[in-house]
Amino acid sequence: MILEQWNALDAAEAERELLQVCSAPRWAREVAASRPHPDLASLQAAAEAALTDADLDEAMAGHPRIGDRNAEGASRREQSGVAGADPAVLAELAEANRAYEERFGHVYLVCATGRSAEELLGILRARLGNDPATERAVALAELAAINRLRIARLINEEAA
Repeated sequence: MILEQWNALDAAEAERELLQVCSAPRWAREVAASRPHPDLASLQAAAEAALTDADLDEAMAGHPRIGDRNAEGASRREQSGVAGADPAVLAELAEANRAYEERFGHVYLVCATGRSAEELLGILRARLGNDPATERAVALAELAAINRLRIARLINEEAA
């Protein structure tokens, strides 16, 4: 759909579309209520401004693990750099995911678009050294980046 069509959706349909971007209902309601937007940048800015720490747990619950072969839809596309990775790297990534989840209590959330399995593994290992508050802030920034890309795809912007 194009931006003008999205702006014209009723609130409930706009929220449903946004929940495909990010599974945080409060965020989706706030972004839907911010319409209309004159351009993609305005919509993306509103989406980022609406995103709070309170949305993070619900949003992370909607994301598969990095390297999960069962990832679907946007997550599968975003993790395409992992798909053909060496099995040893995938095994290391799975182990690092387990260590991360044990340390922080949630999935490793990272904007995976355009990144290889090796790069994502390196980022994950580095983030294991974060304290919980720092890691939560990093995860929120990564979620904002993911949302920016997904919103661009939602309204058929090829720049995504």
